[in-house]
Amino acid sequence: MLVGYSSSSEEEEEEDRRAGTGPKNSGSRECEAEEEDGNDGCPVRKRARTEEQVTKTRLPVPGCLLAMFPDEVDTQNDDSSLHGGRIRSFKHERGNWATYVYVPHPPEEEFVELLEELLSAARARGVVLTLQEEFHLSLSQTVVLRHHWIQPFTRSLRADLAHCKRFVCSARKLKVYCNAEKTRTFLGMEVCSGHVQLLDLVRVVDRTMTEFHLDTFYKEPSFHVSLAWCVGDVTAQMKECVQELQRVVDEREDGPFLLRLDGAELRCRTGNKTFRFPLES
Repeated sequence: MLVGYSSSSEEEEEEDRRAGTGPKNSGSRECEAEEEDGNDGCPVRKRARTEEQVTKTRLPVPGCLLAMFPDEVDTQNDDSSLHGGRIRSFKHERGNWATYVYVPHPPEEEFVELLEELLSAARARGVVLTLQEEFHLSLSQTVVLRHHWIQPFTRSLRADLAHCKRFVCSARKLKVYCNAEKTRTFLGMEVCSGHVQLLDLVRVVDRTMTEFHLDTFYKEPSFHVSLAWCVGDVTAQMKECVQELQRVVDEREDGPFLLRLDGAELRCRTGNKTFRFPLES
């Protein structure tokens, strides 16, 4: 009799559920817990509670892992106040690398002493200059290189420079330069010997630039080493005192200063990477 009663109760509950008047099963209660009425009266499913917990407990990526992929991290800062007022020639974008080819010049003691005298003389004439952070002679324009081009670009450049000979050039005459955007003015020392060898190297570098559809060097370049700079276009003001600055170069105790560049290697700077290309002896 007890069995029959149980069966009858189950049948009644089943009929109630079909009619919509009986209690909902546990599965229905779970659904009810996951739904709420929307503005239109239709049920809207809530985000699963487990998903919320995963979001709240998600840990930051360890710094050691980020360091494994430095090329994907934007370390550039376009705030000019952090760079002495300098303004980028082109906007920085992730994956774009400022790239140029040059002859390095490590400064010697006599050269540093001359620079201090030049800055002091310019300051006396109302021109405040900032020394370059490094000294070099450019053999290309600054171009934008995509990150995935770096390896093939430098490989092509190395192959083209493989049989180029090392050289010596010198500079003595001061000259004023201003960039194309008129955002910076430079005091440079122009090359007076070795011009032919530099032109030969530019033609080699230009081949790689052309291969990657990048701008080649100037048609009539004024090869020089930039010594110092200031913000804005102050070309006229600097040209007024350049003759006085030239006297500082020519009338030193040990005789006129001559800047000598030993072209033992070329370098390519792209972003924060530097590639070296030794030249044949």
